[in-house]
Amino acid sequence: MRAPAELDSVQWHTLTHAYGPAEDVPHLIAGLYEDDEETAGEALYELYGTIHHQGTVYAASAPAVPFLAHAALHAPAKRDEVLMLLAVLAGHDPADVGLPHWADTPTAAICAELCRVLPELLPCLGDPDRAVRRAALRVVAAPAGLLTAQQRATAVARVEEVYAADPVPAVRADALVALSRYGRERAAALAGPLPEVRLAAAALGLARSGPPYPADLVDTIAEDGAEPDPGDDAFPWPGTDTTSPDDHLRNLLTEDPDAALAVAARWIAAGDLGARGSWLAEEVAETWRDREPAVVALMAAALPHQRTAVELNARLRTIGHWIDLFPEPDAGLRDTLFRYADTDGESAAPALLALVRSRDPRALELVLRRTATATGSGTGPDAGPGVGVGIAGRLLAAAARAFPEADDRLVPEIRRLLAAGATGNEAIALVGALAEFGAAAHQARPELVDCLRTRRAAIVAARRLGADGVATREVTDLLHEATGSRDPALRGAAAAAHCRLTGDPGPALRTFEDLLTGRGRTSWYLGSLEPMGDAAAPLLPLVERHLEAGDAWTRLAAAEALYRITGSADRSVPVLAELAGPTPVGLRAVRALAAVGRAPQELHPTLHTLAFSPRRLLGDAPHSGDGHPDTELRAWAHRLLEAARPQESA
Repeated sequence: MRAPAELDSVQWHTLTHAYGPAEDVPHLIAGLYEDDEETAGEALYELYGTIHHQGTVYAASAPAVPFLAHAALHAPAKRDEVLMLLAVLAGHDPADVGLPHWADTPTAAICAELCRVLPELLPCLGDPDRAVRRAALRVVAAPAGLLTAQQRATAVARVEEVYAADPVPAVRADALVALSRYGRERAAALAGPLPEVRLAAAALGLARSGPPYPADLVDTIAEDGAEPDPGDDAFPWPGTDTTSPDDHLRNLLTEDPDAALAVAARWIAAGDLGARGSWLAEEVAETWRDREPAVVALMAAALPHQRTAVELNARLRTIGHWIDLFPEPDAGLRDTLFRYADTDGESAAPALLALVRSRDPRALELVLRRTATATGSGTGPDAGPGVGVGIAGRLLAAAARAFPEADDRLVPEIRRLLAAGATGNEAIALVGALAEFGAAAHQARPELVDCLRTRRAAIVAARRLGADGVATREVTDLLHEATGSRDPALRGAAAAAHCRLTGDPGPALRTFEDLLTGRGRTSWYLGSLEPMGDAAAPLLPLVERHLEAGDAWTRLAAAEALYRITGSADRSVPVLAELAGPTPVGLRAVRALAAVGRAPQELHPTLHTLAFSPRRLLGDAPHSGDGHPDTELRAWAHRLLEAARPQESA
């Protein structure tokens, strides 16, 4: 290892890190020795951002290793975190070592340096600070397959001592994991006296066996894993893509959904400490299809165990996210949601959203009661029975989807909030909700006109006015004026709506010719052509040239626009089929193919996978709102396959 006095002996300016020349690395390493813990923390943060930026290592990373090793032994603070930096720098897939290019990689250079300094770091395994010992075990594990025979023997002997005698069970469990990296398994650990060690042994067993997991290992994890370790030093292991051993265990369990749900049920029954059972169940729902009923039932069972409003709201949002998939949500669950929703606490809003999505009739009354005191400016009272407009907009939008037959009660409330000055996402949600009500939405024309005039949710207001199909001089004049806006998205939406209402395509054609030949969000502009139908035919040369655009979203939008304008799918279907798949753009391509009603035969295997995979193929942002993109992807793929059957039989 090397002391700070030697930092100037390295030609740092010739080396690079994430942001270019590594001239600042000596200063950052020196900062680790500052007595001020905050200064040392800032230096460590910058080192993570430069020599280990988002998991990538650089030419300057390996020369820093001997200096970091010295800091791990001699710095006054953050020694555990310095050790962890060393461990993650050396993290690698052991299979990479046999690749021809391994020797020339920055990771190989880092591991070589760590192997050289490892003997001097072994005393950290006996450090008084448990966090230092835990981090040191990860450093020892990182280069396990690259040490000399003598180095391996020495390292294993020291780790064996930790496993046998460390006073902290979590450290002994870590020692068991480190020994496994050296091929030293301890079968007796599963029957040992310490729950932490048994849990680590069972997790190692899961990794070795793969799913479906042996029942005895699952039972051990359910029994010994319910209570999280009280420390804050559960560092990740090098070479894993997780932030903690808990994350790693959750990922392992999720690969066997039956085992994961069984474990989650027992952890929740044991009190759901740290929301461990809830998180595991939620991960199952996000990873596997058709597990929503079991997961929602577990969320309901977990509600009484949540210790903070944040935890409780997270469980309620999960219920709300999945409950609208159920044809007949359980009456007991709806009663539970009603009890949480019919309160003045901060969990009332997510509970009410879930109740609305369950289509419980009581939800409509609660929504109207809650929103009655909200104001469009967002300054209405949040206390008592009312809510602020931010929540009111979401509640009314959800209620519109769940209770479209209640237009006589919901449309006036939406109008009131829009008239009171709702803005931003809330105004967008309120305007969007009007689409559920058909002709009844025409009542909101004055509020939509005001939104367009004042540029509040103006794009969706313009589209809604066009879709309503009622042309007044005031509306068409405002739309025509908006075609000159500096916001190109508003220009396109207003131009298409103006064409739809007046039947005069001239202003729209001029607007879109300008948009489609300029720079900007071409895919957005192409999508805005939809209301024009075949009136956009003069724009076909501009549309067709985007069928081969480099951007997938632009190709998709061009194919959709071409079909809507011409009514012919011959040129659109090949483009859409090439894009179809388990991605956001692929989902929209599958949806577009379903609208066309056909898909080429060569796409059928992909559609079969999309329709019948037991795993989710398309991810979802946490609590992103109504529905799940994978559920939609699956449904459209099924529809396309069903449409193909009559054609094949013919």
